[in-house]
Amino acid sequence: MSEEMSGAKWYVVHTYSGYENKVKANIEKTVENRNLQDQILEVSVPLETVIETTKSGVRKEVQKKIFPGYVLINMIMNDDTWYVVRNTRGVTGFVGPGSKPVPLTDEEMRNLGINASKKVAVDYNVGETIVAISGVWENTVGQIKSINEGKQTVTIMVDMFGRETPVELNFSEIRHM
Repeated sequence: MSEEMSGAKWYVVHTYSGYENKVKANIEKTVENRNLQDQILEVSVPLETVIETTKSGVRKEVQKKIFPGYVLINMIMNDDTWYVVRNTRGVTGFVGPGSKPVPLTDEEMRNLGINASKKVAVDYNVGETIVAISGVWENTVGQIKSINEGKQTVTIMVDMFGRETPVELNFSEIRHM
């Protein structure tokens, strides 16, 4: 891991209500366009699965935002990244006193279920065949199309509804064939 990546911390950004996913998509698009993948590593809208009962008595699982109006960003704070995030449509500002963003502590990250210090070292290569060992895609076999060391994920192509669809899996959810 580069010296720069070790300086990345998690920050909380306040957004207009209901704009969380749009802000996430806009920041990810800007990161791609400006080639800032080594500075803004991950943008997250934490979700939880809850069971709701409809008026007709039907119970169903739905995804709810844990923190409506907030987006978590794992990034290296500098003038460029601050500017990109702060000037994204739907963002009202960073969480912190005044205009100074305050990173989340390791304890706060653990409470959110994100272990900021645990990184999985892997020896996977693009083109290699892997199998998912847990999660929604358990027992799915696929060929690695891309590897994201910062997010600790690989992307494989899965045949779904008669077409190739990219699926992102965590390093901890896969193993060699």
